[in-house]
Amino acid sequence: MSCGDPHETDCREVLDHLYEFLDSEMPDVDRDKFQHHFEECSPCLEKYGLEQAVKKLVKRCCGHDDVPADLRAKVMGRIDLIRSGHPLPERDATAAPQDT
Repeated sequence: MSCGDPHETDCREVLDHLYEFLDSEMPDVDRDKFQHHFEECSPCLEKYGLEQAVKKLVKRCCGHDDVPADLRAKVMGRIDLIRSGHPLPERDATAAPQDT
């Protein structure tokens, strides 16, 4: 997605890292850059607001359940693989064998 206007930080980059921004999981310099982008780009600001609302709703409805640390690590590992451009394995090597 792009609003069509030139920005110092591309809309696609902002939207690709939106959850890192929402979760405060990025360096302050990047947070400042994204905040500046939201101030000048209303489509991205709208998307940010929507995702923020969804995140709050999920937290309110499901926020009492703890996520196991190993599941979080596995999900984050897959996200890192996808971002780095590495192919994902067809079958998770850590998964329990299935009955055949």
